[in-house]
Amino acid sequence: MTSKERILTTLASGQPDRVPIDYFGNEGIDRRLKQHFGLSADDGEGLMRALNVDFRPVWAPYVGPKLHPDIPERGVKADDWGIHRMYIEHESGGYWDFCDFPLQEATEEQVAAWPMPSPDDFDYSQVRAQCERFAEFGVYTGHAGLPDIINGNGMLRTMEQTLVDLITDDPAGLLLAKRRTDIQLEVLRRTLDAAQGGIDFVWMGEDLGTQIGPTLSPDLFRRQLRPRHQQVVDLVKTYDLPTMIHSCGSSSWAFEDFIAMGINAVDTLQPEAKNMAPAALKARFGGRLAFHGCISTAGPVAYGTAAETEEYCRHTLEIMMPDGGYCFSPTHCLQDNSPTENVLAMYATAMKHGWYR
Repeated sequence: MTSKERILTTLASGQPDRVPIDYFGNEGIDRRLKQHFGLSADDGEGLMRALNVDFRPVWAPYVGPKLHPDIPERGVKADDWGIHRMYIEHESGGYWDFCDFPLQEATEEQVAAWPMPSPDDFDYSQVRAQCERFAEFGVYTGHAGLPDIINGNGMLRTMEQTLVDLITDDPAGLLLAKRRTDIQLEVLRRTLDAAQGGIDFVWMGEDLGTQIGPTLSPDLFRRQLRPRHQQVVDLVKTYDLPTMIHSCGSSSWAFEDFIAMGINAVDTLQPEAKNMAPAALKARFGGRLAFHGCISTAGPVAYGTAAETEEYCRHTLEIMMPDGGYCFSPTHCLQDNSPTENVLAMYATAMKHGWYR
């Protein structure tokens, strides 16, 4: 099979020739992997091919004006939504973390006036060419931040205030969620139109779990978040495409909702979180949802040996592969503390043991 055929078969909960393979990595491990394969620092495509990755993203880049100023004296960068990030170093590398939360105490009027990117300021002319370049692969658009109301609002308003907003129907918080979602939906619609059939599925996301349980009650999810998620799914259905949703943490409590909404696949599947054991997920939801993830970035890949990594990945494949419907992927970006040899062992195991015979 081509990568495209492999992924489409899997997202339909079918059995391909081998499990599709995906990759995400932080700057440190990404740099070390490129050095290992003798690739230049900007050769992301070369790394994807070296690791036998089947997935390729496409998007319409933002080409509009800069809407929010950086704060160089503090090392703070502001993105197009006004989210502030600061690079925080740690012993094995670093991470761009969120700070300042400029809308934490904003009123409804202030949220209404907050500059946000216009759907007119994205370059959709490049989308079709990207699709053609990656025609043999499984091409997707979207990401874990679509619409990701908890995190997206939380980066501007704090996580605590965002959850309070959802519980109390705070007008400012709900308006922020609506403005962000409406813009994302229009950008997605125009991107799918520009692709002219070249996109194979859409990726969306919402982090619904902590390590020990749900982030919010099922009733609150169904009242505040599910209707906005349904907008994404329904739009994607008009293009006759499957949808995959990302959710970190203990999120299996929402999987029946996902199925009822028409979502085809779930991403992340952190095995160390409560009620997220791969065998239990496969037994309960296999055939009704496809799976993408399960390879923990906080397990043997980070803290074990190469041999332990191989055994862990092989065991996960044995659980998740039967009857198809599984994509091999880390549960999050591979972290900088993951030894290079472990990551290489991870992907070598997928190619060695991921074939259906």
